[in-house]
Amino acid sequence: MGTSRMFRIFVVLGSAFMILLIIIYWDDVGASHLYLHTPVSPGPKIPHPPPQQKPQTPRTLSFLSDIDAFVNQFLEPGTGEPTDPAPADTSNQSEKAEERYIPRREWKIHLTPLAAELRERQEQRRRLLQEMCANDSVVFPGKNRSFDDIPNKELDHLIVDDRHGIIYCYVPKVACSNWKRLMIVLSESLLQDGVPQRDPLAIPRDLVHNSSMHFTFSKFWKRYGKFARHLMKVKLKKYTKFLFVRDPFVRLISAYRNKFELRNEDFYRRFAQIMLRRYANQPTPPASVDEAFSVGVHPSFSHFIQYLLDPQTEKDMPFNEHWRQVYRLCHPCQIQYDFVGHLETAEEDAEHLLRQLRVDNVVEFPTSHRNLTASSWESDWFSTVPVEARRELYKLYEPDFRLFGYERPDSILNE
Repeated sequence: MGTSRMFRIFVVLGSAFMILLIIIYWDDVGASHLYLHTPVSPGPKIPHPPPQQKPQTPRTLSFLSDIDAFVNQFLEPGTGEPTDPAPADTSNQSEKAEERYIPRREWKIHLTPLAAELRERQEQRRRLLQEMCANDSVVFPGKNRSFDDIPNKELDHLIVDDRHGIIYCYVPKVACSNWKRLMIVLSESLLQDGVPQRDPLAIPRDLVHNSSMHFTFSKFWKRYGKFARHLMKVKLKKYTKFLFVRDPFVRLISAYRNKFELRNEDFYRRFAQIMLRRYANQPTPPASVDEAFSVGVHPSFSHFIQYLLDPQTEKDMPFNEHWRQVYRLCHPCQIQYDFVGHLETAEEDAEHLLRQLRVDNVVEFPTSHRNLTASSWESDWFSTVPVEARRELYKLYEPDFRLFGYERPDSILNE
């Protein structure tokens, strides 16, 4: 009798536990609907035909179809733009929500069309990417893998703004601080006194690069679980995807100037000390960056190039993002970017992109007055680097040169 009673108790407890698991599971996957519904205004009211009997499908397929249908009802294919110009009914919105919403009628109306050469420039850059990805003479690790084969940790540079249907792959040393500022403003991820921050330049630098301010693809797994990759593909298909690049060698010079010619304790301890020990004949370099600068010690640009070419460097850890190749950060052969900006044409490209995204009334790209690294300085910077090392460095970054249309720097490689 006692055994039978214990059995009934276990059955009841087991059933209750299973029901609790089901509730938690569907509450968790339901978060994707909650997250997705905030970016866009409600769609037009369309009369629905009476429901028809449909054959039952497995729950997983039904949920994935729900995601597709939900995104499709708000977005025009390939544009990432909301299809509805204004809210159908704002009577139930809070005052803050009404304040945040910017009706389409208030958006800028451009009386002149976008210059034909700017549209052609983008077409050429996108076409070049497609051609280089299909060209067997352009070889680099990971080129031919599928999007599903990219490890989750390598998707941490793809920032998603669901409010406007935008995906931005940021490349350090290519105006990424200002583009990150714009993404924070657009996604309304930073509040000031309960109201979204609207001034990009008012966002402190430490917050700009704080990972908690940006929702990246690498965070999808934690939020969406096994549906993460499917949802990534939906957004890659529907959202507008962009990145900005610059001449690879000039980017390296900029990274060196910023991280090793200025006092940066983190980069000194993580990288400069290694360079000084390996290549500058300093087995016991100063313990801190302040001590090093006080005695005039820091790795030279030539030491930095040696570090990049040293096979031991990547054995110890992957390249830091500030000098990692763009093809490793943004996966241009797996992701078909809608817009490819160049830092060399940053102002024109930024205006073109913001108009294309239809957010140029919401944000303006901040004009940088900082001392930028000029391409004309390349010869001076590489004068201390042996010619053979320059050629090896070009091989290391050749995919970026060719993918994004930068000419081979023969004047540096043939001296």
